[in-house]
Amino acid sequence: MQYIIVGIGGQGILFTSRVLGKIAIDKGLSVVGSEVHGMAQRGGSVISHFKVGGYRGPLVTEGNADVVMAFDQSEGIRNLVFLREGGTFLVNTTDPRAFENEHLAKYLADRKIDACKFAGYDILNRHMNGNVLFLNVLILGAASGMKIEGFEKDDVTAALKELAPPKHVEANLEVFQLGIQAVAR
Repeated sequence: MQYIIVGIGGQGILFTSRVLGKIAIDKGLSVVGSEVHGMAQRGGSVISHFKVGGYRGPLVTEGNADVVMAFDQSEGIRNLVFLREGGTFLVNTTDPRAFENEHLAKYLADRKIDACKFAGYDILNRHMNGNVLFLNVLILGAASGMKIEGFEKDDVTAALKELAPPKHVEANLEVFQLGIQAVAR
């Protein structure tokens, strides 16, 4: 499986990659990845290339990602070029009107892309007092709820318990469940 995880600095993209890596390693699978986070500390673009399986190089090439996980809607749309035909696009939406754009809608339809759009910030506002630092775990939950390979509920739960700071484990598990419920299929 090949994953692209995108967003802006401070959204927890690198933690998400660590969780995905832990799950794969615990299963005895090979993992390679690379992050690009130049201006991440100033809210700049962050992209994580992540491969699970018998891959040699860490970078996902255009048109080959099985999944694009977008913590930021604009970054997600900008990086759709990485997604293969029939791939899965999981995106935290802030302005659903962007998906009414006829060119974007045609692109998604023509390429048979499974687009799962959900309002992550709205969910966090309702359930976590607006604490956006939990967005990454919400998206992990959404990936699990969509039944995306590599994000099985028990595996993600175990990884969160091990990798999250102890004082945030319970809140992370709560948010993970919210993500599952937001998109459950």
